Amino acid sequence: MSARAGPRRRGAREGRAVGVQFGLLGPVAAWDRRGEPVALGAPRHREVLGRLLIARNRVVPVDRLVADLWEDEPAAGSVGAVRTFVAALRRVLEPDRPPHRPPRVLVTQGPGYVLHAARDAVDAWCFEDAAARAAAAPPHSAVAIWDEALAWWRGPVLADFPAARWTAAERARLEALRLQAVERRADALVATGAARDAVPDLEAHVAAHPWREDGWVLLATALDRSGRRGDALEALRRARDTLAGQLGMDPGPALARTQERILRGPDAPGTGDEAGAGLADGVWGRAAAAWERSVPGRARLRLHATAGLLRDLALAGADGLEEARAQRTDVVAAAEATGDADLAARVIGSYDVPAVWTRADDPAGAGALVRAAVRAAAALGPDASRPVRARLLAVVAVESRGDAAADGRLPRAADAPAVEPWRRRAAGAADEAVGIARELGDPGLLAFALNGTFMQSFERCGLASRRADTGAELTALSVTHGMPNHEVLGRLVRMQALAALGDTAGADAEADAADRLASRHERPLAGVFTSWYRALRVCETDGWGRAEPLYREVLRATAESGMPGLAHGAPALVALVPVLRGDGLPAPGAFDGIDPGPYEPWLRPLLLAGEGRTGEARGALATVPRPPHDLLQEALWCVLARAAGAVGEHRLLRRARDEIARASGEWAGAGSGLVSFGPVDRHLRAADAALRGAG
Repeated sequence: MSARAGPRRRGAREGRAVGVQFGLLGPVAAWDRRGEPVALGAPRHREVLGRLLIARNRVVPVDRLVADLWEDEPAAGSVGAVRTFVAALRRVLEPDRPPHRPPRVLVTQGPGYVLHAARDAVDAWCFEDAAARAAAAPPHSAVAIWDEALAWWRGPVLADFPAARWTAAERARLEALRLQAVERRADALVATGAARDAVPDLEAHVAAHPWREDGWVLLATALDRSGRRGDALEALRRARDTLAGQLGMDPGPALARTQERILRGPDAPGTGDEAGAGLADGVWGRAAAAWERSVPGRARLRLHATAGLLRDLALAGADGLEEARAQRTDVVAAAEATGDADLAARVIGSYDVPAVWTRADDPAGAGALVRAAVRAAAALGPDASRPVRARLLAVVAVESRGDAAADGRLPRAADAPAVEPWRRRAAGAADEAVGIARELGDPGLLAFALNGTFMQSFERCGLASRRADTGAELTALSVTHGMPNHEVLGRLVRMQALAALGDTAGADAEADAADRLASRHERPLAGVFTSWYRALRVCETDGWGRAEPLYREVLRATAESGMPGLAHGAPALVALVPVLRGDGLPAPGAFDGIDPGPYEPWLRPLLLAGEGRTGEARGALATVPRPPHDLLQEALWCVLARAAGAVGEHRLLRRARDEIARASGEWAGAGSGLVSFGPVDRHLRAADAALRGAG
């Protein structure tokens, strides 16, 4: 915990306390409107309350509660026990509720229970909101707001249930936010000339979390700005010894840059970004020349090194990504041509570049890489090392995104749903890769495998919560083990998933964190996705008119991003936003001059219906394939439902309605982080009305 964090009286919260207040940042707790603790009863009562709170005003089915409370095997009568716990909680949370009046706080809804809590009634949410305000504030104002945010913490998240699996994702997410808050508060102190005040908390911070390289950099900077240059250099030495000697981690470039800056002093000539760039260029030139002299032209070591260079190049920006994509297939082919199966497998598995967009930039190339990975695994057979096998499986899972690895024509949307064999293989590859990585305890391998899990988490609509959990685990893993590239990925995954769930405050926080990381670690492509999200966010809060100019700007940036899988067809998705957020059809000619790109099969029936060409629209709906299993599947099913309802194609309308019903309570398309067609439930009601009208 931060040295400045501590308990806080809920009865003195500037008059904001109305009704019951809840605590997750420490033991599960509740306070009444006077700020007095509520006696919650036995541990099981608190556990039910905690589980309902982390659902964030969403329904938790009874069977989910049973599975979470009895992780190994449900006890006899567990459903009745849950109902007893809920009844007891209702009595203490609403002690003045008259008999027979329905509860307002802990409510039965559908198959389970939902706990209704205002945004300022839960300490974790108050912490998040304060942290968001602090992040947006100038440094002089931010320090006090960071103090306010950290003051909400009373101990570890859900401290009374440290081993419960259902707490893991939320605990990891909130703890990662807390560590960032501690560091950003210190950063603000240094920026405002109060570096001396930052030192004690930073010393405690790096002692408790020695893997946090940013913490060490801040500590050294604060010591240096306090006039303690020797102590600053000693802190950097301790950081290197700790990271390399005790944790087995390679110290990152930030430590070297900080030491160089401290040694040169604030007034030395040639300091700053320009001097650092010049120094780096000189080192690069000497190293490249030494490489050419030392490594023979046809050495297999060159293939290993080239694969690693392409991996880093793909993260450098649009030009680097395009170049890496163009050359990756050639490097794999060269490795296979050596006849060395182990070399080929290692080259194929070395490209663990985080991927967040589920439509492949090069579907043919992705399919070829999947086949190469399968060949390498077959050639190695049972002799393959576990890490190498897991990397090959992760390649299969990641590159089988969307429909890139489909081994035949896609089923028609109007047909009964079926699991395609290639999708079953890809999902199995993801599961096995994660299992091996967990068994080996290899964080880098697990991060790569979890990327595959994310890519294979689109077998049906309505899985945003699952992806939010995957993003939380990936973020926590990356924070713990100092993997900024995968931390950016984890935050973007959560940004998308929380947008689908309507948790805009949570999505905002993840977007802000991703931007800060991307800026610090020079990962410009992350900003493309956060810019899309912010246009979506403005559309939700301020309407299409305010969002349209933001979308025009983000479309220009996307066209230059080097990601054709994202850019191609994106203007058509944007043009669909006002149509699908309304209740009608596109006006004739509204999409003239807009290339629908890969989305043409699903847009064409809607455009034909808008032009009054009913027969042609029905014909197009009869042959349209099912939407891809990717970030836009809910959105495209909604497009098909609108078209089918308009022309009376009821068989397809029923199928579309059944598919999007799985995402009830979510926001159609928002899981893409690009566009939102409004609540899924609104599209469901429209589909139901059209089906009732059909008789």
